[in-house]
Amino acid sequence: MGNWFRYYHQFTISPINYFPNQPICIDFFYTFIQMNILVNGIGNIGSTLLQLLVKYKDLLGIDSIFALKNTAVQPWKEEELKTLQNLGIEIFDKDGKNFRPISEVENEIHYVFDCMSNGFGNKNKSWYENLPNLKGASAQGSEKGFGKPFMSEIGNEHIISEKYVQIVSCNTHSLASLLTTFTGSDLSGLIKADFVIVRRSEDLSHHERLVSANVISRHRNPMAGTHHAEDVKDLFLASGLDCNVQSSDITTPSQLMHSVRFNIELKSPLNQSDIENRINKNPLVSKTKTFDSNIIFEFGRRHGFAGRLYSHCIVNYNNLIFENNETNIKGWAFVPQEGNTLISTLHAFLLQTKNENSVQIITEIQKYLIRKKW
Repeated sequence: MGNWFRYYHQFTISPINYFPNQPICIDFFYTFIQMNILVNGIGNIGSTLLQLLVKYKDLLGIDSIFALKNTAVQPWKEEELKTLQNLGIEIFDKDGKNFRPISEVENEIHYVFDCMSNGFGNKNKSWYENLPNLKGASAQGSEKGFGKPFMSEIGNEHIISEKYVQIVSCNTHSLASLLTTFTGSDLSGLIKADFVIVRRSEDLSHHERLVSANVISRHRNPMAGTHHAEDVKDLFLASGLDCNVQSSDITTPSQLMHSVRFNIELKSPLNQSDIENRINKNPLVSKTKTFDSNIIFEFGRRHGFAGRLYSHCIVNYNNLIFENNETNIKGWAFVPQEGNTLISTLHAFLLQTKNENSVQIITEIQKYLIRKKW
């Protein structure tokens, strides 16, 4: 079950290469159980999460890192799996055909990061409920109903000791962060908001759902529009907040980044300087003068940890429209999917397992993962 520790320790974190300042140290007492964690699913999200867990293993209080491979090992995937194993990650499968069967360590698992999609996370929940020493589990955006919806800095206290948490989707992260940045963490400055999500059609490494032309989504909810607004409303409702939001969606023949066109109506005016100040004060939101998503995507691939961007959204801050005496703000933001949910994922782990230094730990992690200007 792991060992309990209480001691004084100094963590040293080396900065990512685009931060010029020196390595910093965190000093504090902490009490936790050295946990064995499982990442279920080694796809776009799971593989990046595994690298983050290795990088911050000591800081997060992790003993062993397990990964579950659910699909057949294709020849073109062998090198990636070897790379993960070389980082100290032990890979398992269900039947022991290619790796040790996961049944051999089921009793040792303390936390599960479910990184599967298309409903598999919800299907896996019954298995997690039977793990004898499980302290908590999280699933990613598509697994609505897995647990309480969560995104960093929205209702942090509501998931402390919560056993099952759903990390909301990349687009929910972007929409919700735009709302809290412009209207306040309690949404007190919001009248209403309308969003148009411009989606890429497929992950960069896949070729199953590519489209050849723009495809719009049906407005299934006559008031909210697409599920994106419904998901944002559900996220805030979990913290007792309601919001008047609406969304539409169009999928494009791209494999790089999502974008979102926002139209936010405020109770009080905000000017260009106000907007920039609010973006600067939100550690999870970034800004850019760049109009081309391919440039930002390439910047992240070259300089982001594991080639990812971790900001909840990246606002095109020099391309805003102000109407109705600056109470209506319209503009664009880029959505770093695959990366923008991962800080919330680590944060949920700390809160669910009642790490008494969760604030200090997640603050330092986000400081070194998020670039404020792209």
